[in-house]
Amino acid sequence: MAIVNVTPDSFSDGGERLDPARAIYDGLRFVSAGADIVDVGGESTRPGSQPTSPDEELRRILPVVEGLARQGVCVSIDTRRAAVARAALDAGARIVNDVSALRDDEEMLPLVAARDADVVLMHRRGLPENTFAGPPYVDVVEEVRRFLFERAAACQAAGVKRERIALDPGIGFGKSVAQELELIAGAGRLGGTGYPVLVGCSRKSFIGKLTGIREPRDRDPASVWLAVEATRRGAAIVRVHDVAGTQQALAVSSAMR
Repeated sequence: MAIVNVTPDSFSDGGERLDPARAIYDGLRFVSAGADIVDVGGESTRPGSQPTSPDEELRRILPVVEGLARQGVCVSIDTRRAAVARAALDAGARIVNDVSALRDDEEMLPLVAARDADVVLMHRRGLPENTFAGPPYVDVVEEVRRFLFERAAACQAAGVKRERIALDPGIGFGKSVAQELELIAGAGRLGGTGYPVLVGCSRKSFIGKLTGIREPRDRDPASVWLAVEATRRGAAIVRVHDVAGTQQALAVSSAMR
């Protein structure tokens, strides 16, 4: 899953793709490099970020979703708002990638069920503006697994087909460095529920804390290694910035196995 943010304030690539033509070009370039899915987002969810209005989010994402879908790209829409998801699905998106696991907007779950869309449910405590505050974890993998399994069960009860659900442990959303590593290592435990697991750790701040690399885009070597490690531990999907580097590394890792 390739990341195409059309935001001015995302932690790594904010402001790079405000021109829809550039975003579409990059999305197609990522597909050529091996991406199976292009994830388009119009609202930053980095720690400390402020909410974007639905109208502004729509203005940012719609031309990009339409442009990529018209080229046959499998597009996911990274949003927590039903109005944005609905418009993106109308424009050709196939997947709803919701950092709130369909909790922030009560219309999101019935929309996903009615439209028979694929969905990614992510674990998150708190909100970006309060830096995802919440109580301490005792067993972070088990607590995240339990939450995601409950959300998946709620989706199925509402009519979402089981095979359309993927789970994301929410790397970078309110966990410590040690907990981020536990969740990557525990991808198999999360996947033990029978759902594919998506891991997104590309360029995130815990890599900077481990390596001392302050500039997010300089964290690609470690990000690529973590993508390989995540798949080795059981992840089915990795969400990345460096598609070409990750594709090469995954090919070699597969051959080694």
